[in-house]
Amino acid sequence: MKPIRLISGLFTVGIWTLLSRILGFVREIIILSLIGPGPVMDAFVAAFRLPNMFRRFFAEGAFNAAFVPMFAKKLESDEGAESFARDAFNGLALVVTLLSALAMVFMPALVWATAEGFVGDPRFDMTVAFGRIVFPYIMFMSLAALFSGILNATGRFAVAAAAPVLLNIFVISAMVIGAVTGGQAIWWLVWAIPLAGIAQMALTWYGAKQAGFSLRLSRPRWTPDMRNMVVIALPAAMASGVMQINLVVGQLVASQYDKAVSWLFAADRLYQLPLGVVGVAVSVVLLPDLSRRLRAGDHTGARAGLSRAAEIALALTLPASVALVIIPLTLVSVLFERGASSVDDTAAIATAVMIYALGLPAFVLQKILQPLYFAREDTRRPFHYALATMVINAVIAVGLAPVVGWIAPAIATTLAGWAMYAMLAIGARRFGEEARLDARFHKRIWRILIASAAMGCALWLGNVALQPFLGLPWWRGLALLVLLSIGAVSYFGFGQLIGAFRMQEFKGALRR
Repeated sequence: MKPIRLISGLFTVGIWTLLSRILGFVREIIILSLIGPGPVMDAFVAAFRLPNMFRRFFAEGAFNAAFVPMFAKKLESDEGAESFARDAFNGLALVVTLLSALAMVFMPALVWATAEGFVGDPRFDMTVAFGRIVFPYIMFMSLAALFSGILNATGRFAVAAAAPVLLNIFVISAMVIGAVTGGQAIWWLVWAIPLAGIAQMALTWYGAKQAGFSLRLSRPRWTPDMRNMVVIALPAAMASGVMQINLVVGQLVASQYDKAVSWLFAADRLYQLPLGVVGVAVSVVLLPDLSRRLRAGDHTGARAGLSRAAEIALALTLPASVALVIIPLTLVSVLFERGASSVDDTAAIATAVMIYALGLPAFVLQKILQPLYFAREDTRRPFHYALATMVINAVIAVGLAPVVGWIAPAIATTLAGWAMYAMLAIGARRFGEEARLDARFHKRIWRILIASAAMGCALWLGNVALQPFLGLPWWRGLALLVLLSIGAVSYFGFGQLIGAFRMQEFKGALRR
């Protein structure tokens, strides 16, 4: 077996995802500055959530869980991987095309079902109009996910990880052009999204072609492999559907409050940075690696890969979580408070960021544990866990709303995230030793926690010392960079000193 370089693959995906998230911050800064929290941004967020919801349902949920392990195993054993990929491509293309057509027709019903609080005010009609423009994004992104799955299974992570950068480049360019030419920024924004989807699909298609898999549209075929993939995919689809219901429940609650949808969206973007860079990267790289190792009978290698992925993921996630809890107001004010975004918006977004940050380790740990199930083509039990999580999320979000108001969805998301992690961890015990983290992980995790706590103290002291500069418009960006540098130096320096990690491990992965 030609092994997938797990840690270097993680860093490849992570670095490209980091670039995408940094550009995403620029995108959100421009959106908040030119449009700002309010009816128009609420409508855009609700409209853009529709294709993203179905993208996670088809591409990142069902399809990723079913296609990638099956394709990786066929590739490992040389059992018709290209034919299988071609059939999957044609079947997926048919499904997402029909879905897009139906969504365009029934867009008012979709908006009513996902943002019922908009009914009776201008946000509803705006969301319907925006939704009909952005929804075709699902077609292109679903097919791009298939090509990305092919690339990841063959150990070629760079092109698939780079593709999401195009969305931010298109959106930023469109909004800047709109602002310079005096056009309405919102319309430039919504039209840029489907165009970006086409570009992402084209890039990943070309990457798959270069890897030896040139797929073209043809008549879909119903084969035994397609039947097996659907059987595996259905529980994963239902699990992803349940997770999307959690998002819809949160949006339904938030839509009852002015600006709440915008506030939660902005907070979500901030905590999604470490989640995307670390958690998604681990999941993308770990799933094909585990699938191929299990196929080859390398159970020792599978355990080592799982342990190293968990170790590096938590070494990067825990300090990020601490930073988001300690200095959320500083981060939000420097990044988002300008133009149409006010001080009150900053305070609301920072509150949500702090709550989401408490659940960040759970979200990353889920990304580490789910491949244990998917690599064994076990998608039923994650569905059952997701169903239980949906109930927990809905009860907390709806039950707390009369007490704490618009922040209830954020609290529900965090608590439900920890519940999902607990169920995945308990269920994984039946997989035996290969699903258990090794002695090196247990030795280092406590030191990672200590180093993160030390960094939190350094950040708090630095935040107090730099407050005079953080309040000056022309200096606050530089002051934030200094503050983040203090946190990074204290964490990596102290972590290296106490043996939480070895810096050469990071450097070696980056060189590869």
